[in-house]
Amino acid sequence: MSRPIVATIDTSALRHNLAIARQAAPHSRIWSVVKANAYGHGIDRVWQSLTDTDGFALLNLAEAILLREHGWEKPILLLEGFFHADELEILDRYRLTTSVHSNWQIQALAKAKLAAPLDVYLKINSGMNRLGFQPEQVNQAWHKLRSLDNVGEMTLMAHFAEGETTEGIAGPMKRIADAAQGLDCPRSLANSAATLWHRETHYDWVRPGIILYGASPSGNWQDIARCGLQPAMTLNSAIIAVQGLKTGDGVGYGARYRATGEQRIGVVACGYADGYPRHAPTGTPVWVDGVKTQTVGAISMDMITVDLTPCPQAGIGSQVELWGNNVKIDEVASAAGTVGYELMCALAPRVPVQLR
Repeated sequence: MSRPIVATIDTSALRHNLAIARQAAPHSRIWSVVKANAYGHGIDRVWQSLTDTDGFALLNLAEAILLREHGWEKPILLLEGFFHADELEILDRYRLTTSVHSNWQIQALAKAKLAAPLDVYLKINSGMNRLGFQPEQVNQAWHKLRSLDNVGEMTLMAHFAEGETTEGIAGPMKRIADAAQGLDCPRSLANSAATLWHRETHYDWVRPGIILYGASPSGNWQDIARCGLQPAMTLNSAIIAVQGLKTGDGVGYGARYRATGEQRIGVVACGYADGYPRHAPTGTPVWVDGVKTQTVGAISMDMITVDLTPCPQAGIGSQVELWGNNVKIDEVASAAGTVGYELMCALAPRVPVQLR
């Protein structure tokens, strides 16, 4: 017997969201970010819905090879570059663009025996302090790379830690300008938030990620309510049991919820082993039989319990949306103290996936 839980990937939503990104940055080319297995959607399932893009950006060599072997001929960017010098042979074979963020990578490129030069994205530390050269180091790194026969086209790359706000853009943009002084070169700076809300960051290439999948880069779904983005993933299940509670009855492990009066609750076939957030508290929104209600009690490995008070007609077999069109993934994530990115990426392998 199969459990009623299923994740549905809306391929038309992916195409629509890519068009929204292109409309937001009409003068830039687009790297569609498909890292983390296309944010949990399955890169092998969704890449063909994004072929109107100018290139794909990801981390995993296996995913890059998959795209090439499926016939993708346009650029592929490795956002964290190569991790070992011997990987340069693979980058050469599959014609991958690499980011460069450390001196050892420059040295590896200098020593490599390649059939043709590789395009390079030189990463600037914009103040986020993850990867990248400090602004005062960029000019020297640029000229070292430019002198190498193994290096083809070069682009400056940076990232924004707080791309949702004007203040979060201003400081990094100054650091980037300082780093790029005297360099006449293409730039790729804008993530999803900057693509939507900060035209001054767009330059030559933008790199939308989360917005391709219909969620908000800020974590607040209301920020994108007017953008026209559509959720690409819907997680559905059904009620598999109904319990009638009396005053004081507890629900679930630890009896974290107790009824304050007579109450019907539904048991839904979905739990943290499916990717639903275990730390989601009582009150997390859920859609049952066409009505928005909420979870009650602790999230179990395989089940959650929901309040049926707002939907007295609901019973065994009633359809449940955990997130999707009616309950935004950002709403669930916010209630659980996390972000929509994590919920997408946490979808468990045991959940069946269907394309629409």
